[in-house]
Amino acid sequence: MDRIVKLDKWMPLLILVGALLQSAPVFSATTAESYDGQVIQLTVHDAIGPATVDYIERSLDKAAQGQVELVVIQLDTPGGLSSSMRSIIQNIANSPVPVATYVAPSGARAASAGTYILYASHIAAMAPGTNLGAATPVQIGGISLPNPSDDSKKTATEPVSEDASKRKAINDAVAYIQGLAQLHNRNADWAEKAVREAASLSANAALKLNVVDLIAKNLPDLLQQVDGKKITFNGSDRILKTANASIVLFAPDWRSEFLSVITNPNIAYILLLIGVYGLIFEFLNPGGIVPGTIGAIAILLALYAFQLLPINYAGMALILLGIGLMVGEAFEPSFGMLGIGGIVSFVFGSIILMDTDAPGFGIDLSVIITFAAVSALILIAVVHLALKSYRQPIVSGIQELVGGEGVVVEDFVDKGHVMIHGEHWQAVSQIPMKKNQTVKVTGLKNLTLTVKPIDSTKKETLR
Repeated sequence: MDRIVKLDKWMPLLILVGALLQSAPVFSATTAESYDGQVIQLTVHDAIGPATVDYIERSLDKAAQGQVELVVIQLDTPGGLSSSMRSIIQNIANSPVPVATYVAPSGARAASAGTYILYASHIAAMAPGTNLGAATPVQIGGISLPNPSDDSKKTATEPVSEDASKRKAINDAVAYIQGLAQLHNRNADWAEKAVREAASLSANAALKLNVVDLIAKNLPDLLQQVDGKKITFNGSDRILKTANASIVLFAPDWRSEFLSVITNPNIAYILLLIGVYGLIFEFLNPGGIVPGTIGAIAILLALYAFQLLPINYAGMALILLGIGLMVGEAFEPSFGMLGIGGIVSFVFGSIILMDTDAPGFGIDLSVIITFAAVSALILIAVVHLALKSYRQPIVSGIQELVGGEGVVVEDFVDKGHVMIHGEHWQAVSQIPMKKNQTVKVTGLKNLTLTVKPIDSTKKETLR
């Protein structure tokens, strides 16, 4: 009752905190500064993934609150997930603010998914010494997609269905990037080569082939060049005024950074295992609270991350099966059989878990090996303890009563009571018993002991 009263006192505060957390995005939106006539700079210097989508989508929404002149995405990426790339392109296409994608600084690249985003932008720019291209989808649905021009290398035994799947994926990607090229009057023929032949271009070559609109040394140079440029935006022409515009950097906030961390496949994988092992330790030691709490939080974060990532459900099933077999080894020792099978299942499931070859979205082999080694060590320890306990004599429980010695509580014939291990037990004997007489337990049935006097037992032994 006291606990309920205390909880009632804290309830208003808890409701207030929950309301503040729930409305935090609203506060940030309503108190946002005005960016009229300014240029917003976003930076993407990593693989394209769910965190990138969240960052760009919320930044464009924030920029739409004022009369922002231009949003510039400074891009340097090796590629990324197809689903995330398409979400970003949809955000750019539906943005109420013109978007320029600028491949920078020198040495940067817009490979694979970056090429599509560059084609989708209202203005495409590159810094000297950068490159783009290699836009062939590397894997879709677990099927690797090599260059379709390598038909001469195919063998007669290659499945027709697999070949058809590859061509479907390639043709879909070609149609998609050509549509983006036609939308902004860019080179659609080279876009097809980027997909079918994984072609790449330097900045200068891209400008000559009308793949990009301009080359700029830096962001101020870019703004000077696009000043007065007429672009078709939302069905109408618009003249950009960027020469004297101030630049405001929208850096990824804590939410985007957090999402970037947990959607890293290695981190999500580690969170899953921490969660599972935490729950296992909680089940083995009920009432520990800490392992169960940490495990529950970790496994929920992992599941949230995995639903944003392209995972192979067969791989996930193998991981869970492997963990289940290792747990079975802990609860019902089979002297290694369940445990070995569990480790094998766990390793194979981990290897095939991520259903993509996109750069930056694979699980590092060292992480898999580390957790497999830790699991193996735990398994060895469990088997060792099982063997050790198996060799030791029974020291407690009902089985330990047989062969033990007790004392008769009161005189009885045929049936009475004896005291053994500090407990009263019902006992039967074919020999009359006297109070305080020492007896030996020779059997146990239906919670009734069969006893014999110690002297009688000794005589029978001597005979």
